[in-house]
Amino acid sequence: MDQNRAAGIRLFGLESLVGAGAGSVGTVPMTLFMLGAHRLLPGWQKYALPPEKLTEEVAERANIELDKPQLLGASLVAHLGYGASMGSLYNIFARRVETPAVVKGAVFGVAVWAASYLGWLPAANFSEAASEEPMKRNILMIGAHIIWGVTTAVVIDQIERRLPL
Repeated sequence: MDQNRAAGIRLFGLESLVGAGAGSVGTVPMTLFMLGAHRLLPGWQKYALPPEKLTEEVAERANIELDKPQLLGASLVAHLGYGASMGSLYNIFARRVETPAVVKGAVFGVAVWAASYLGWLPAANFSEAASEEPMKRNILMIGAHIIWGVTTAVVIDQIERRLPL
């Protein structure tokens, strides 16, 4: 393998790792926003948030029984993992677009929401599809994804200002 290709592979891995870390960081304020905004929903919309509902549905499909603490723990780990994987994708692709980090992050956050809640979730027959949710819950989730995207993008931007990749 020539040196340029090897360097490119190392850089790709580093970009992916930085994105994953930033995506995990971004998941924290996203989750806090979701929990806070959930309290403002009308009573009939205060059922479990998507990370918990999706984790429960996956466990049911896999015939795994989880008690409430196990479900909440698995939901948090799954949510952090999904945030990390999307952060990795963000840093690999969006970093090549010359736009302020806040704008790129907000757009990417909405794109992740759309690809998930209008794309693969309905395609995989999960109950969390946006078409099955009330408007206020969809607004909550879009806002949460904007927070995730902006936070992820700003964290990456700050890391790269200090450690140019």
